[in-house]
Amino acid sequence: MEGVTVAGGLAIVGAIGLAALLGVSDAPNATAALVSARTGSYPQVAAWSVLWHVVGGLLAGAAVARTIVGIVHVRPHLAAAVFAAACLTSVVFTWVTTHRGFPVSASVALVGGLAGAGVVAGGTQAVDWGGVTGVRLSGVTGVLAGIVLAPFVAGAVAGVADRLARRLAYRAPRRALGGVHGGLWAASAAVALADGTNDGQKAMGILAVSVAGTASLSSAGGIATWERLLSALVLALFTVLGGRRVVARVSRGLAQGGAVDDLAAQSASAGMILLAGVVGLPLSTSTVVTSAMVGTGVTGRRHHVRWSGVLEILAMWVVTVPASALLAAGVFEILRRLP
Repeated sequence: MEGVTVAGGLAIVGAIGLAALLGVSDAPNATAALVSARTGSYPQVAAWSVLWHVVGGLLAGAAVARTIVGIVHVRPHLAAAVFAAACLTSVVFTWVTTHRGFPVSASVALVGGLAGAGVVAGGTQAVDWGGVTGVRLSGVTGVLAGIVLAPFVAGAVAGVADRLARRLAYRAPRRALGGVHGGLWAASAAVALADGTNDGQKAMGILAVSVAGTASLSSAGGIATWERLLSALVLALFTVLGGRRVVARVSRGLAQGGAVDDLAAQSASAGMILLAGVVGLPLSTSTVVTSAMVGTGVTGRRHHVRWSGVLEILAMWVVTVPASALLAAGVFEILRRLP
């Protein structure tokens, strides 16, 4: 870290701040179902979430990190300012919206910020606008397409799973239904682990290149163990320190369902996020989990969905990309003039 510039230092701070904001905005959704089903106290649920987020961060690979860092291709001396601008923009924008109770995705704001700062740093050719490469979605359009499509898939899968689970629950003896709560704890752990592997990598990748002072993860030599551990711990701890308001909104503000509905939603969410991590696709846990919960609410019981809450959240998602791109472009212009 010798000779780190002001922009480089801000990029490191921004990466750690990003991990914290991902804990506040995205990560709490792993606990929403347990809160909704009242299967335990909030401290118990929070401790469970912290444990599995840390495990997920430590077990994470680097596919998602490569996707995020690879969105921009700029000269090494400009990379720190680009990453700092994108991270700081994502942190500020997400903090403001989350503070008002909206589960806005810091991941979407990060992608928009990288695109905005990248264009100012090196023109449109400096940004990987992406698309479909084999079976992978890459670049800005690919990542955003995945973030948009994944919630619909998660909602549909959760709806189908919910219908099947309800039929089984209807025929099962009452004593067998006690296993639903146990399954809910397991599904919540799976969501937390998946979120640690996906969200955790976003901060890890930017932290690694910022510490190394490079523009690519390969030049940085990959993600060091301490960088992985630090990002995972910050992400996990901030699910407890700052995410309770978003948990309350997700667990009670979108759909009114039972433990079976919550189990179906969490299972579908975990599967979607884990699959995305394998192929290197960054996802927003908040978009996937909320969509899965809406999917279970829609299945035969549309009146159980609070559509006004859904529309409010969708509106925030739509404005995130252009707003964060413009903000990051302005922040980059300031940072590039620093020593």
